[in-house]
Amino acid sequence: MTLTAPDLGKRPPDNPGLALRPVNADDDAFLLSLYVSVRAPEFAVMGWSESQMTAFLAGQYRLQAHHYATHYDSSRFAIVTMAGRPAGRLLVDYGEEVRVVDISLLRQWRGRGLGTALLKAVLDEAAQTGRDVSLHVDTANPAQRLYTRLGFADTGERHGPYMQMRRPARSGV
Repeated sequence: MTLTAPDLGKRPPDNPGLALRPVNADDDAFLLSLYVSVRAPEFAVMGWSESQMTAFLAGQYRLQAHHYATHYDSSRFAIVTMAGRPAGRLLVDYGEEVRVVDISLLRQWRGRGLGTALLKAVLDEAAQTGRDVSLHVDTANPAQRLYTRLGFADTGERHGPYMQMRRPARSGV
């Protein structure tokens, strides 16, 4: 998969040291550990041992990676870095509309404004071409507050536990 990183745009990032770089073959171990760190709390109630949970989530990660490679091969998939160290990932699909397919941050980087800065950069790019921005979010995910604050609204469309949110095209953030 040959994808380029989304551009943080001309607006300086709200967080010094925040950058994006393209995903490369050496990132697989980081991406797996990020996936496990994001999804493990959902499965903690299962009562599985750590090794059982890690094995299950590794399989889920491989399925997701295959899905992304198959269905979003023309998207921009980036590693989010802080001061040069991997902190998360961002996958954005640029079609008729701009779709934020995945935005994930390691736990220690959440709540520090990185997600806001990344989404504002995506919104800036979309505004330049007059495109709507959409995403899907778990109905229990507290990130909905951030999305609402940035102008996203629930479209009423549901896919299992996920709701679609959309921000109409507009200029500026």
